[in-house]
Amino acid sequence: MSTFQQDPSTIEPTGHRGTAPLRTTRPGSDGEHLVQRRLGTTERADRFYAEQVLDRLNPRMREFTARQEMFFLATADRHGACDSTFRAGPPGFLHVLDDTTLAYPEYRGNGVHASLGNIEENPHVGLLMVDFLRDRIGLHVNGRARVLADDEMRRVHPDAGLPVDPVPGRRALVWVEIAVDEAYIHCAKHIPHLQKVPARSGRSWGTDDVRRKGGDFFGAAAEAPERGPFVPPPRADAATWRAAAETVLARADSAAESGAFSGWFSPGSLSTGPSPRGRDPRPSISPSPSISPS
Repeated sequence: MSTFQQDPSTIEPTGHRGTAPLRTTRPGSDGEHLVQRRLGTTERADRFYAEQVLDRLNPRMREFTARQEMFFLATADRHGACDSTFRAGPPGFLHVLDDTTLAYPEYRGNGVHASLGNIEENPHVGLLMVDFLRDRIGLHVNGRARVLADDEMRRVHPDAGLPVDPVPGRRALVWVEIAVDEAYIHCAKHIPHLQKVPARSGRSWGTDDVRRKGGDFFGAAAEAPERGPFVPPPRADAATWRAAAETVLARADSAAESGAFSGWFSPGSLSTGPSPRGRDPRPSISPSPSISPS
């Protein structure tokens, strides 16, 4: 997490906190702190940080999360190019493993796996859960994700009650486990109040039927001939991919020994990624643009 450290000797006791320890680390990024100063909202933001931003899920947040049927997910690759998506399932499909850990299943979908691909390069994720039906409130969770195979997830968390579904489209290919860095409220002011309607008959979760999945609603497939054929670049074999990865790691080791390497996401480093919100990310490997994993 990008933070601003304040000298504890300059902080005046607030009186209402009793013997609670002083917090001298500001949540949020350097960029949002800069904008707060520019727009004159620093004190307003500090009140929100102090009152609403937690580094874990409190009991009410855990209860709220455990009954959600959907959430929105934001990810970014190592260059900072963003992607947002929607995840849904039965209540509890976003598993609360403890007060600092969440997990959810990823399915085969359309086979693109944009979110999983971004997590491979940059583990920082942002989740937004919105209760449109009952409480009309939202919960943000920012954290660091890692991808686990289904069998590994069940081995690591044997008591999590993870479901097993025999239908291929509803069977988890992998799981995303999230270490919570920040959790905070999204206010109700502009959240609409919605109501559930009876489920449509014949709705098939996990189907490969194009029409049941929405067909070509936006007409993109119909326009494909006008865009010309899509020819994927040639894929390197595993040995070539491994050699490229070892070359990048060797360059990193050499730079580290010389003192020039200052971090995977730092300006001028070997990997040009976004400034992280949260703790130091795991290193990502950026092979030559001409090489793709097989």
